[in-house]
Amino acid sequence: MGSYLTQAIHDNLYCDVVATKMSKENLVLPGAEVMDLNILDKEQIKQVLNQERPDYIFHLAAQSSVALSWKNPGLTVDVNIKGALNLLDVIRELDYQPRVLIVGSGEEFGHIKDGMVPICEDAPLDPGNVYAVTKVTQNMMATIYANAYGLKLIMTRSFNHVGPKQSTQFVVSDFCSQVVKIEKGLQEPIMNVGNLTAKRDFTDVRDVVRAYTLLMQYGKAGETYNVGLGHAVAIQDILSQILEQTDAKIEVRVDPSRLRPVDVPIIEPDTSKIFEDTGWKPEITLEQTIKDTLDYWRKSL
Repeated sequence: MGSYLTQAIHDNLYCDVVATKMSKENLVLPGAEVMDLNILDKEQIKQVLNQERPDYIFHLAAQSSVALSWKNPGLTVDVNIKGALNLLDVIRELDYQPRVLIVGSGEEFGHIKDGMVPICEDAPLDPGNVYAVTKVTQNMMATIYANAYGLKLIMTRSFNHVGPKQSTQFVVSDFCSQVVKIEKGLQEPIMNVGNLTAKRDFTDVRDVVRAYTLLMQYGKAGETYNVGLGHAVAIQDILSQILEQTDAKIEVRVDPSRLRPVDVPIIEPDTSKIFEDTGWKPEITLEQTIKDTLDYWRKSL
């Protein structure tokens, strides 16, 4: 996400970019200055913002894996709730008002009832996992801070974004990397998968970062926007499209360790609000995203 967002900021907002990372991380972003920052340390946040005085702040720092949130709920709560609250408090204390994008998740809607798809921003929230609970809390805190203190906060509920360079913690990148390992003889010709019946909305990361820059320019403070394709696809169909783009003979096996304790059957957003306020709509097809992700792994492995 970082490299794509950096480029989108240069292209659309014409700004210099400062990115932050944990001190133990190794991050190189062409076109950006990279600084160490622990979001759980409020004083560090205050020091960075007072030093850089950014016009725009994109808050992407999160423990963003649903699977990991089941295994390490404490870390997820710390980073996603306490970290966000630290940032909001520092912004409240600044003597100027930057525009801030607070990135949330479509997982906040949780189990979507029959007849509610596609789901709009003001639909009831019913988070079904620890990660989703933390993102609901983050959104509620940001909404309160925007209304109470007049902060220029714009919130998103971003649905699954995919593309080259994504971690194998996420399903499309995981499937593509497994296929390429099999092609190169680095893995036996067996693909390990989880729940294939779940339906998710997948948007190319390059479209998502364009949405973020448009929201930063035209989004309304205190408002939440769905960011997604607006059409859910079964994981089984994603797998089929990936397998269509390889000549390798592959056996697919369900790995019980990849199944979640609770999995939401379908998540699909209504994206009319972001289109009305910014004119944004996705441009890159899922087929192209899969091709580009496979090509990335073929060059990287």
